Amino acid sequence: MNKTLTKTALRSALIVLIAAATAYAQERKLTRNQLPPAVEKTVAAESQSATIKGFATEVEKGTRLYEVEMIVNGHSKDISMDKNGNIVEVEEEVTMDSLSDAVQDAIKKAAGKGTIGKIESLTKNGKLVAYEAHMASGKKRWEIQVGPNGEKLKRPE
Repeated sequence: MNKTLTKTALRSALIVLIAAATAYAQERKLTRNQLPPAVEKTVAAESQSATIKGFATEVEKGTRLYEVEMIVNGHSKDISMDKNGNIVEVEEEVTMDSLSDAVQDAIKKAAGKGTIGKIESLTKNGKLVAYEAHMASGKKRWEIQVGPNGEKLKRPE
């Protein structure tokens, strides 16, 4: 078999595998009727007085998670649950002035000359682990995370 053909076949197979892995990890929209009963029960309890924007599912680190996107008292709140309805993560929009001075300073420093957009608290398994700020400068968009006390994180949450 010629080397060029083999390399081409290997590249093609690699591209197909990468595309399949990417598609598998992507979020898929759901309807409320498609939620497992335990997830529906948690959604019902957590969404009282909220406006539900939608539902989704994805596999993260081998575990299927279900997400509900809501608006609560005028701000966004996304809750991720496992198939048993246990809350795994909460992302909730917060205002800059609700944050400690240390967290505000860390976010402003990371933004540099960029514009700070939405800021969210990240809670995992009931514990605040980080704040995430969405930044923009011209057409460039990015996110930064700082710890609960404004410290630099060892790894993204």
